Amino acid sequence: MTDLWLSPEQQHAWRALLSMHTQLHARLARELQAGSDLSYADFAVLVQLTDHEDDRARISELADALQWERSRLSHHIKRMEARGFLDRASCPEDGRGQYVSATPVGRAAIEQAAPEHVALVRALVFDGMSEAEMATVIRVSERVLDRLDQVPQKVT
Repeated sequence: MTDLWLSPEQQHAWRALLSMHTQLHARLARELQAGSDLSYADFAVLVQLTDHEDDRARISELADALQWERSRLSHHIKRMEARGFLDRASCPEDGRGQYVSATPVGRAAIEQAAPEHVALVRALVFDGMSEAEMATVIRVSERVLDRLDQVPQKVT
């Protein structure tokens, strides 16, 4: 039988990871909002879209990539459409599906925000890290991501 509680070392590592994630996300979100017209959620949507050659994706694919509920994404897309960042179009291959794409305004917004965001990520995360430490972060992160696929979910 496995132990009910984490060991002291596991607890320390887990809490450090959670604290780092929370503080890093909050700092990046605050600075992004202060330096651009984008929320962190806006930025995440635009990153996913502009990673595609034609700046568009099916809404279902976008929801999966962002790990968002489809209803949350739908509401967020409506807000971004109203601000001129996104367009929506029917999917010709599937009458029920829709594509969402970054408009020129959306592309310009992410291109304006990205350099400052990248500089902050570099300053907060990578400037204080050796190549060996970065390799360790990559290896550990990929291992956890693999476990997310391997360990069965209790909720689907």
